[in-house]
Amino acid sequence: SYRDLEVWQRACDLAVDVYQLTERFPKHEIYGLTTQMRRCATSVPANIAEGRGRHNDGDFVRFLCIAAGSLAELETFIELTRRLDFAGADELASLEQAAEEVGKMLHGLIAAIREAPGR
Repeated sequence: SYRDLEVWQRACDLAVDVYQLTERFPKHEIYGLTTQMRRCATSVPANIAEGRGRHNDGDFVRFLCIAAGSLAELETFIELTRRLDFAGADELASLEQAAEEVGKMLHGLIAAIREAPGR
């Protein structure tokens, strides 16, 4: 099950962290950066789950790549958050570290599936 994948669990944790962070954003950002960050953050675990649920390695890799794209989008929004001074440096550094770890896990899983015998 996708629920057993550590990368999915970590991606869910990251999405929760993004929700908690954006809860404190200025109210005028509710339809801007807040929504954008939440959508791409939740897209990461959702695409991992959808890809795994298709029970096909090719589809799984494709959805993992989509998750990686959403993660890159989130990292961009974290940088914009820093530049707009919407959150503290330590909090953003922690979020960036979590995103980097999820990214490494995604790319490792993609590589492992692609290199599996019979592919």
